[in-house]
Amino acid sequence: VKWHDGAPFTSDDVMFTYRRMIDPRTPTAYGEDFRQVRRADAPDPHTFVVEYGRPFAPALASWGMHVLPKHLLSQHPDISKSPLNKKPVGTGPYRFVEWKTGERVVFDANPGYFEGKPYIARVFTRVIPDQATMFLELKSGGVDIMNLTPPQYTRQTETAEFRKSFSKYKYTASAYTYLGFRLSHPFFRDVRVRQAIAHAADKKALIDGVLLGLGQEATGPYKPGTWAHNPNVKRYPHDPGKAKALLAEAGWQPGKDGTLAKDGLRFEFTVLTNAGNEARAKTAAILQQNLAEAGIKMEIRTVEWAAFINEFIDKRKFDAVILGWNTTPDPDQYDIWHSSKTGPKELNHVGYANEEVDRLLDEGRSTFDLEKRKRAYFRIQEILAEEQPYVFLYVPEALPVVHNRFHGIEPAPAGISYNFVKWYVPAALQKHKIQP
Repeated sequence: VKWHDGAPFTSDDVMFTYRRMIDPRTPTAYGEDFRQVRRADAPDPHTFVVEYGRPFAPALASWGMHVLPKHLLSQHPDISKSPLNKKPVGTGPYRFVEWKTGERVVFDANPGYFEGKPYIARVFTRVIPDQATMFLELKSGGVDIMNLTPPQYTRQTETAEFRKSFSKYKYTASAYTYLGFRLSHPFFRDVRVRQAIAHAADKKALIDGVLLGLGQEATGPYKPGTWAHNPNVKRYPHDPGKAKALLAEAGWQPGKDGTLAKDGLRFEFTVLTNAGNEARAKTAAILQQNLAEAGIKMEIRTVEWAAFINEFIDKRKFDAVILGWNTTPDPDQYDIWHSSKTGPKELNHVGYANEEVDRLLDEGRSTFDLEKRKRAYFRIQEILAEEQPYVFLYVPEALPVVHNRFHGIEPAPAGISYNFVKWYVPAALQKHKIQP
């Protein structure tokens, strides 16, 4: 295996990455996984040995993360300021060629890739700010693959002409959308308030209105149908009356205009979400209406992604957020829910803390016994369902579409892009030629 610049890839690179991951100066949310290692050794260029003090179930997932090139980064104490952040060098099937900000990123097939050169010689990832323009580009030939919105999937892709040129796919996404509360906010400290908002949220209206039925209710942080998902946790059916009763129990009473108030404060807050995400914008609008019916005034603010993360999420400057997580094959979510992971740039951005959940997270990652892990994660979901640090909203269907020129696509639980290196275009259908 070689780096894209031709340098050999060795165990020195793995050791360098490991040491950077456990360095407190490295701005990463994943350092904790590597701090579980008791001893690491690189006895020769092609061997790396890791010893843990106790079983660590997510170990393979941890070591499957990207390795850093020591020969290019060892002179940069702060890797976040390295030139590689704009011109990355890796070992994968495609090597970086060009990044035109706001326009495109270009990759060429890596002829030295250890599993063999990919069939598709060049990949353009285009930056197109909105889904409608993207869809027009798809139909005109400017884009070959994209993720459809539910309206596009349902209403704009059923013609014989479209089906002649494109293949649509549909499967449960490894992702969910949630309404998350900053739990230090005085309004959201009371679990009854969070439960009331869960009852106020009309999840069926969200699934029908945002996803056009192409999704299902989320009840926790795991993908339905996977072994860690608990299908029997407490649910919160849409019930404005129950929501109002819980809010009254928590001391919130309606004012003259119907908006709830307590101790002289009106129940008004702002929810943040990222600009350019049509589904989250629609979700916010429906929730705004739902909460108004319960006497809560929710303002909506959309923020460009980089500012959203850097200025609001990382600095904990928000009341509530509409966001989503992608879920991984291993169910360990220590970094999202453990009370020790609430610092700046860490992933427990709502500030959730529960001693039993902390213990169960530790138990779940400290054994290879699947049944023991399952018991731990089932119980975690029961607690999260009761305490509602997030109102879990929905799990969407993934809706990718690909031009029919591309062959070799094999849908699987992981989706369609996992085997992209095996995709190809038969010679008679090829539109582009890359000069060798």
